[in-house]
Amino acid sequence: MPVVMPIYGTRPEAIKMAPIVAALKESNALDCFVTVTGQHRSMLDQVNNLFGIEPDYDLNIFEPGQSLNGILARTIDGLDKLFNVNRPDAVIVQGDTTTSTAAAMAAFYHGIPVVHLEAGLRSGNPLSPFPEEGNRKITSQIASLHLAPTEGSRQNLLAANILPEDIVVTGNTVIDALLATVEKNVPFADPELEKLSASGRRVLLVTTHRRENQGEGMRGIGRALARIARAEPDLTIVLPVHSNPVVRRAVLPYLEELGNVLVTEPLEYGEFTRLLSLAHIVLTDSGGVQEEAPSLGVPVLVMRENTERPEAVEAGVVKLIGVDEDRIVREVDRLLHDRELYSSMSEAMNPYGDGSAAERSVLAVTTLLHAHNKRIAQSR
Repeated sequence: MPVVMPIYGTRPEAIKMAPIVAALKESNALDCFVTVTGQHRSMLDQVNNLFGIEPDYDLNIFEPGQSLNGILARTIDGLDKLFNVNRPDAVIVQGDTTTSTAAAMAAFYHGIPVVHLEAGLRSGNPLSPFPEEGNRKITSQIASLHLAPTEGSRQNLLAANILPEDIVVTGNTVIDALLATVEKNVPFADPELEKLSASGRRVLLVTTHRRENQGEGMRGIGRALARIARAEPDLTIVLPVHSNPVVRRAVLPYLEELGNVLVTEPLEYGEFTRLLSLAHIVLTDSGGVQEEAPSLGVPVLVMRENTERPEAVEAGVVKLIGVDEDRIVREVDRLLHDRELYSSMSEAMNPYGDGSAAERSVLAVTTLLHAHNKRIAQSR
C-alpha cells in the first residue's frame, strides 16, 4: 500500500493538516505516517492533542530565537536522514511556512512526489507577507500535485505555468477543521472568557503578529485599540497576544488599565474557535482567520495592504484596511454602527468551501500515486 507522509511544524499547518490526516487514516488505499518538525512546539502539540494525532516521527527542531535559515537547515537535514531510512511514496506539505518549503525541497531532492496543500495563494508582493509569499512560490515550482483551495488559486497556478492536470480545486481544509472543532464547544481555561461568553457583550477579537507590521505599525495598532476601547465602553476587545516579545512590547503598553480590554495568552485552537464564534468583528493581520471567521458569519477587517486571499475581499466578507491608526478606528466604528454594512459582510457567502476539502484532497493524492506507480511499472 502506498505510504503518504504529511509533514508540518506550526500550529496553522497542524490545523489545516488535521483533516487530511484523519481522511488518510480512514483510507483503504493509502497508508499514513505523520511527521512533525516542531518549528512551533507547544502550539503544535496542542493542536495534535485536540485532534488526537500522535506523530510517527518528530524532528524536534525548535530552538529559542531560531532564525528562518536555521529552521530551513535543520528541517532539511532531519528529513534527509529520515528519508534515507523511511522513504514515503509521497509527502504532503501545507501552505507557506519555512517547514513546508524545507520539507518540499528535501522530498524533491530524494525524488519523492510533493503534494502541496493550499496551493496557489499569491499576494503579488514577495515581501508581504514575508517570508510566506516567497515560500509558497518556491514550493509551487517543485510540487507534483497542487491542491488549490479556490478557483482563484487555480488561476494563479496556471499563470505560473503549472499544468492544468496537476491542479485540483478542493476547498480549504481549515473549514473542515473549524466546523468539527466548533461543535466540541471547548471550555475556556481563562475564567474571564467564560464570564464574557455568558455576558452577551459584543466582542472585537484582535490578532496581530505579522513581521511586516512590527515596529511603528504595531504601535499604531495598539494606539488604535486604546482609542476604540475608550470610545466604545459597551464593547469588549479580546487580544490573545502573540508570544513574540516584539509584538508584546509594541502593543500592550497602550492597553494597560482599560477595563474593557481583555488580554490573554495565546489560546489553544479549540478555545480560539469558540471565541471566534462569539466575536462580533475580527480585526487581524493573520491569514487563516480570513477564511475561518466568514464561515461563522463574522466580518473581518484585515490590517494589511494586500492579501493572498482575494476571494474573501471579492465576496465582501473581508476588507483590507492597512495599519493606519486613524483608519483602523474609523473602519471598526463603521462596522459597529452601520447595520447595513455589517449585514452585508456577515451574511455574504464564504468562498472557502463546504467542509469536505480533505476528502477531495485524499482522492486526488490516491489518483496521483496510482498514475505514478503505473508509470513506474510500465518503465520496467
